[in-house]
Amino acid sequence: MAKLTTDELLEAFKELTLIELSEFVKQFEETFGVTAAAPVAVAGPAGPAAAAEVAEEQDEFDVILESAGEKKVQVIKAVRELVSGLGLKEAKDLVDAAPKAILEKATKEAAEAAKAKLEEAGAKATVK
Repeated sequence: MAKLTTDELLEAFKELTLIELSEFVKQFEETFGVTAAAPVAVAGPAGPAAAAEVAEEQDEFDVILESAGEKKVQVIKAVRELVSGLGLKEAKDLVDAAPKAILEKATKEAAEAAKAKLEEAGAKATVK
């Protein structure tokens, strides 16, 4: 068999379907005893300074509705505005299930805005 260049291999891979390419990767891993998964670094226990660094690097935040407060109807309306595609019953069920995550993996700005909107409606909310 003639030796193929890297470019020739890439061109051959471009002609494969995703299923064929997936099967190739599995067979390649079995043949050579390797894995295509990226290695995962495992860190040991960190001190308080390292925990503070991790908190500073956080870029995804969850908005937790702690309680609806006295103005439950306003809170339900606010939840419906924050969570797209949510019907009245689903929003009510979400508010009744507090404490419950309203937004997950939001940016810091979006999370703070959502928290402010919920608190303005009379709810108690936190950002984590």
